[in-house]
Amino acid sequence: MTEHELVQMALAAREQAYAPYSNFRVGAALLCSDGNVYTGCNIENASYPCGICAERTAAAKAISEGHTAFEALAVVGSSQKICTPCGLCRQFLFEFAPGLKVLCAAADGSYKVYCLSDLLKGAFGGKSMP
Repeated sequence: MTEHELVQMALAAREQAYAPYSNFRVGAALLCSDGNVYTGCNIENASYPCGICAERTAAAKAISEGHTAFEALAVVGSSQKICTPCGLCRQFLFEFAPGLKVLCAAADGSYKVYCLSDLLKGAFGGKSMP
């Protein structure tokens, strides 16, 4: 799977987003170490804290299928600025893959590559906690 293909999968996943409140649609594609890819979109709710981000939707799908070794994540929003995972998603993903490659894309498919540990300096705990 190339980076470009992963970003394209995130773009396709974005089309399924349910974002009637913010109108900001997000898609994600999560590549597992065994080659499986899980996609997700953001899902908003009138009770705002009940919504879920695209990144965590993809991760929850992977985890529920027994996949917890993640290699790369592509995330794309609906603006011309690159979309980076929110702090909650960064911390959630850090639990499983501190060295995760994160492809942060703009609506046109252009992207920048980051390491999750660089996006979340001084992350809390995770598996390394006593």
